[in-house]
Amino acid sequence: DQRVPENLGLIAIHTVFVREHNRLVRELKKLNPHWNGERLYQEARKIIGALNQIITFRDYLPLLLGNEVRKQLPVYRGYNKYVDPTVSNVFSLAFRFGHGTVPPFVPRLDENFQNSLPFSSTPLHLTFMAPWRILMEGGIDPILRGFMADHSKLMKQNQMMVEELQEHLFEQIGNIGLDLSALNLQRGRDHGLPGYNAWRRFCGLSDPSNEAELAAVLRNPKLAKQFINLYGTPENIDIWIGAMAEPFVPNGRVGPLLACLIGSQFRKLRDGDRYWWENRGVFTPLQLRALKSDSFSRMICDNTHIKEVTRGIFKMTSYPSDFVNCCRIPSLDLSAWKE
Repeated sequence: DQRVPENLGLIAIHTVFVREHNRLVRELKKLNPHWNGERLYQEARKIIGALNQIITFRDYLPLLLGNEVRKQLPVYRGYNKYVDPTVSNVFSLAFRFGHGTVPPFVPRLDENFQNSLPFSSTPLHLTFMAPWRILMEGGIDPILRGFMADHSKLMKQNQMMVEELQEHLFEQIGNIGLDLSALNLQRGRDHGLPGYNAWRRFCGLSDPSNEAELAAVLRNPKLAKQFINLYGTPENIDIWIGAMAEPFVPNGRVGPLLACLIGSQFRKLRDGDRYWWENRGVFTPLQLRALKSDSFSRMICDNTHIKEVTRGIFKMTSYPSDFVNCCRIPSLDLSAWKE
């Protein structure tokens, strides 16, 4: 996939996970010198898969889904062979809600979490498909510090996406800047996805039939009027833009429709996965206990030169008040993997 280096944050996080895999292999080799390369690779890969699941479901999704999280992701009851974990067509649009949270600059901070670097605030469109910036501009550490100390864009009804994505997407590698919101609308149409109201009905939500009812759902008469002027009826509204326009659920960062589509998909990914980390027999009880103590903050500590991290890795934080030294972040105890 040519988009592996699509943005600097993606490169940085991929790199952390690859480094963590290799670190685990080295530690497991010390514990079990008799394991061959294949065994070491597979055991480390299994741990990485579990950590990815834990970080996503324990740390990220509750902040995204807010008060809807327990409804959409009830307590895990074990593997269910009747659940299809396939990623749904509509999820490919629903999870692109994240495009509304991307800020216009890529913050890269020095060892003191300050904007002192010559490349501290680079316009987003100058960082697409630019892995050379990792090599020439300080590696992944400044990017990860920026992620922790800066904050994402707040998705608003009157500014869903920044101009960097709407006017300048991939501008430096093509003949013209693309519009990501237009691409998302076209993706839904190319895939033959039903419109906004059809998915509202699918999720058991009301399906507004006129401007007044749409205004009530969006809690915004002006926006509802704009939609009706463009689409004629709520039935015609494209799924991506309609779902993006909804006010957030309490304590969440998506509206009710996205909470339903995203939550139900992640529930199926969990319940229909026979290798889910909590499923009986996948890990031993001691290994389960060890995995629960790990975090993405610890992964950053173990695989970069960063010495201070935030505990709430996905929350908006302030440096230095919300940061602690890496020595205060629990490490993954691998003794449970010793034969």
